[in-house]
Order: sequence, then structure tokens, then C-alpha cells
Amino acid sequence: MSSISLSQEFTSPVAADRLFKALIIDSHNLIPKLMPQAIKSIEIIHGDGGAGSIKQINFAEGNHK
Repeated sequence: MSSISLSQEFTSPVAADRLFKALIIDSHNLIPKLMPQAIKSIEIIHGDGGAGSIKQINFAEGNHK
């Protein structure tokens, strides 16, 4: 088992709570729409999407660079 930690800061005209909801809470719906060439789908395997939830990321077929 492995874990990944990422940290990045940026400014946005969108409110922080709205960005958090879109990118973290609703990521299973949003990311496949934003990146259909790379992400086929994201499924919540266990939990409700909150802390401790397990998400399965299904990558699109093809050559990813």
C-alpha cells in the first residue's frame, strides 16, 4: 500500500469553499468531465466521499503522456 501527498497554492476568483466542494467532494463527477482523455471514471468504493472514503480511478485507454 502506498500514499501520496501533494501541496500547491494558487489564487482564484472562485471562493475557497466552492473550489473545495468541486475538486474534493464532487471530484468523482467533475474530473472525468474535465479530463475525458485521461480519466474514464471515478467510483466511490467505500464511504460517502468524505474522510476515510475509498475511490477507484479508472483511466481511459490509450497512450498517456
